[in-house]
Amino acid sequence: MKKQFIIVGALACSFVSTNLFAQKQKENVETLKEVVVTATKFNLKKENTGKVIHKITQEMLLQNSGKTVVEILNNLAGIDVKGVNTNPSEPRSINIRGGRARQVLVLIDGVPVTDQSAINQEFDLRLLAVNQIESIEVLKGASSTLYGSGAATAVISITLKKASTDKVSGSFETSLGTNNTANSSNGSLSDRNQNLNVNGTLGKINFLGSFSLTGVNGISSAKSNTNTAFETDAFYSKNALVKLGYKVNEKLTLETFLNYDEFDYDFDAGAFADSKVNIGSQEQFRVGFKPTYTYNKGQLYLLASANVIERDLSQFNSFAGVLQDYEFVGRSVNVDLVNRYEFTEQLQLITGLNYQIHSNNTITPFGKIEKGLANFNTVDPYASLVYISDFGVSVNVGGRLNIHNVYGNHFVYDANLAYALLNTNDTALKLFTSYSTAFIAPSLYQLYDGFSGNIDLNPESNKTFEAGFDLNFKDWLQLETVYFNRKETDAIIYDASTFKYGNGSSEANGFEVSAKVVPTSFLAINTSFTYTDRDVTEDFNDYIPENKLVAGLDITPFENAFFNFTYRNVGERTIFDRYGSFGTAGKDVVLENYQVLDFMTNYKVLGDTVTFFAAVTNLLNEDYDDVFGYATRGRNYKLGVRLQF
Repeated sequence: MKKQFIIVGALACSFVSTNLFAQKQKENVETLKEVVVTATKFNLKKENTGKVIHKITQEMLLQNSGKTVVEILNNLAGIDVKGVNTNPSEPRSINIRGGRARQVLVLIDGVPVTDQSAINQEFDLRLLAVNQIESIEVLKGASSTLYGSGAATAVISITLKKASTDKVSGSFETSLGTNNTANSSNGSLSDRNQNLNVNGTLGKINFLGSFSLTGVNGISSAKSNTNTAFETDAFYSKNALVKLGYKVNEKLTLETFLNYDEFDYDFDAGAFADSKVNIGSQEQFRVGFKPTYTYNKGQLYLLASANVIERDLSQFNSFAGVLQDYEFVGRSVNVDLVNRYEFTEQLQLITGLNYQIHSNNTITPFGKIEKGLANFNTVDPYASLVYISDFGVSVNVGGRLNIHNVYGNHFVYDANLAYALLNTNDTALKLFTSYSTAFIAPSLYQLYDGFSGNIDLNPESNKTFEAGFDLNFKDWLQLETVYFNRKETDAIIYDASTFKYGNGSSEANGFEVSAKVVPTSFLAINTSFTYTDRDVTEDFNDYIPENKLVAGLDITPFENAFFNFTYRNVGERTIFDRYGSFGTAGKDVVLENYQVLDFMTNYKVLGDTVTFFAAVTNLLNEDYDDVFGYATRGRNYKLGVRLQF
């Protein structure tokens, strides 16, 4: 408790912020002037959209060197990542505004990525290397009008790095760190990372190649509740990215990419249960092609991609006394034809036609899901109209018809409004509101699994209303507040009485408050607070905190140095104990709130040529539960260097 008072006292003067990090005052750009892409699929000033969008820039990612994608996202308002502080071999699950990971759509360079081999088809962000990412945008609320199935609580749009305009340039980054719990330390450098990036432009051709390696060991995934120490569980990943572009002329460009990501890991038998033999692997192969044609009144592009994800498990069956093998393969093809036509500078129409086909092939000791049976396809025409007036009003309305070969047609729509109430040299105040709908197609597993599948499942429907304001005052204050209400109809649930998937309903509402204060040119104070109130039921409430506070102190004492302290306080969470495995059957297990203080710094020499960075996570070595029955990382250190050439 004393530590809590010290932390809260040190940050009591903080206001809430959607920004992760401070910039020097002379570099501070009003968030309303940011250019975002996710709101319309084309460049749009943030001030002209009625949606809530957070943007993580390349500079912010560099300041977070050594962190993973989910660790960076976990500091944003409205987002809580289940498992973010566990051993890397354990999966992470992103909860946004009280929703589940399957209600979050991930885009990579505009392509929706899902894992059709998984039960909930959610994409595993452990497949991505931060070093290969240029920027991240998070679009809150239902967004199926533009992005289709899965975009119910948010869209996480990840833009991978592009070639520089230099003939040849690149970077090399390496880091070493520890991986310990709060109660154990092996003293070794068990967290090792390195990345090489080479890119450039030669005449009309541009290219990029990137390769990353990560290896983490040192702690067990499961937590021991006896005096017996569990063996350590390792995680090793490889990421390769190749991009090629060709500028045919001033109007036509061609882009192509090839992406391979893979990781191997050890995993345990469950909560408080060790295993010395369980192993798994996951690999992803993506390839795509994008021609873009710019004409007098607009732009047209075709984005075609294919994605294959394979997961393999070797798991000990304690009942049969044997080691059993599992294989899951998911395949997806996505083709998106998109056109933007500008009638005037104030009015533009975005139209598109999206085609997707997905399949699942599963082989387990208990049965098979055949690719020839477990597949579906969709054809979605959609349109969105954007109007930007010269008196401060911006309107965006649109609709999408999802034509699904299994459950038929489903229509979704979106409308958002922004009004610049004030827009002077010193003050910008935007009021905004939106109402949007979304859908989530049942996964192939939920439809076709021989034991729990249900071919009669309806698609899940989500309706989201939000309203708030965004204020910028001079260069020292940014403040955003938003209220949200989300209703789920035909929510896909697992029925414990029938042992099959079915449809239910749920509701969530709450608010996010964020602000940033820059009192001096070298200091910024920021925090973010999220309140979420949702149905307290078995299927919807597990691991979702009612309150979450993130507060930060960013210091730039001189031009080449940056320091950051980040404090997170995550409220009480519950887990429904269906069978009484850890307490009383049918009752909740309560996880107490926890708080973590992190520190990071970087220092540049020779301009931006050499950057040294360091981090200490869980600075006060707090012992807490992130995921019940699994180990949580304690105080850990990381040192690294990045070279630009």
